Parts: sequence; C-alpha cells; structure tokens
Amino acid sequence: MVNPDKYKSIGNGFAVTVREDGFRGLAKGWAPTFIGYSMQGLCKFGFYEVFKVFYSDLLGEENTYLWRTSLYLAASASAEFFADIALAPMEAAKVRIQTQPGYANTLRQCAPKMYAEEGLWAFYKGVVPLWMRQIPYTMMKFACFERTVETLYKYVVPKPRSECSKPEQLVVTFVAGYIAGVFCAIVSHPADSVVSVLNKEKGSTAAQVLKKLGPKGVWKGLVARIIMIGTLTALQWFIYDSVKVYFRLPRPPPPEMPESLKKKLGLTE
Repeated sequence: MVNPDKYKSIGNGFAVTVREDGFRGLAKGWAPTFIGYSMQGLCKFGFYEVFKVFYSDLLGEENTYLWRTSLYLAASASAEFFADIALAPMEAAKVRIQTQPGYANTLRQCAPKMYAEEGLWAFYKGVVPLWMRQIPYTMMKFACFERTVETLYKYVVPKPRSECSKPEQLVVTFVAGYIAGVFCAIVSHPADSVVSVLNKEKGSTAAQVLKKLGPKGVWKGLVARIIMIGTLTALQWFIYDSVKVYFRLPRPPPPEMPESLKKKLGLTE
C-alpha cells in the first residue's frame, strides 16, 4: 500500500517480504501493533458501553428503540474518539518500523528515535487521519454488528436467543462480527491508505498524500484488508462476548419494542 511499485499484490507482498527479511519480516512491528490495538480495544469497547447507556438515558426507552441505529453510531463514534488517542503513538511507531527499512527493528529502538527527531508530535501527527479512518470504521463496526445480530435472530436463527445455548449465541456473534468487519474494511480503507503513507513520509500532510495516491491508489490493498479486518472484527466480538459469558456480565438481548410504544402504535389488543 505504501510502496505499490514494489508490492504489487498481497501474494507478491508476502513473497517479497519473506525473500528480503525471512519469515521474521512478516512479524515486523508486532509489539506496537499488539500494545496499540490492545489499548484501543479496551477504550473502544469500554467507552462504547458507557456512551450507549449515557445516550440511552438521554433519549428515554421509546426513543432508544426507535433511534437505536443512531444511538449505536453516536456511542461508537464517541468511544473511538478517545480510543484513537490511545492508539496513535503505537500506530505511528508500527508504520515507521514496517515501512522504513533500517529505521528501527523494535519498539524500544523506534520510540526514542522518533521522539529525538520530531518530539511528541511524531506520535500524534497521524491522529486526525486516524480519526478519519477509525471513527467511520467503528461506527460501521458497532452499528452493523448490532443490527446484524438483531436480523440473524429474527430471520435466520430458528429460535429466540433466550432458548439458544451459549455456544450457539457465540456462533451468531462471530458471524455478525465477520459481516460487520467486511463493511468496516471498505468504509475505512481510503483513510487507512492515507495514514500509512503519512506516517512513512516526514513533512507530508493528509491532503498532499491523498492527492498523490489519487482515486485508485487509496483502494490498493483492499482485498488483504477485508480478509484481515473481517477476521479481526469477528474475533474481537467473539472474545468480547466470551469474556462476558465467562464472567457472567450482562448481555442484553436484541432490542424489542417497548410495550408503551406498542400501545401508542396500536400493536397490542
């Protein structure tokens, strides 16, 4: 994505990386990736639950149901805003390690070098394009997941969630997570391309990178991203729901229309 002349496809990218750096090259940048996305995931899922309850209390029971998709979008966008502040430093270090040969091989080498050269700004110069990439991604991720779960239980699963076993519920979670991940990858890919090049090239701005990549360039690597993000999103939701099951934390069922709203709409006898 950051060097399309060298890496012409996903298969070619693997081959070139293994040929030049061995199989260890495929794991370059694992430490900032692991730390950064762990911090981001903790903030994202934690703040999502907080903001979902907060906005629901503001709306009230009936409006929460009627405007539930908007609620998911607002809560996830708010959560991601703070999650990206936690992610940005590690994302910047990861891109430097992966895209600038010889710059640094580990996080311990990379972080002090970045700070010495550019100060604290080196770790946060990509936060705005990161918001541009991650906020739409997360809004799609949570809203699509919530509505997909609702749809699966309504039209695909032959029985209510309350009658499903825990393993059956987790299968629904994984499938809904993968579907959400595919849409996430498509929505966020152009901004991801900009962030990657921006962190690679010193002194560039998001507008300059976008102009350089062009309409076609921002979509390079989409198939690889769909595979990665689809699997990652499915696993994230699966792990998150599994933790809730293990610790017996509240797992609200898919939303149902409140009785008061049914009466207003004449849906009850």
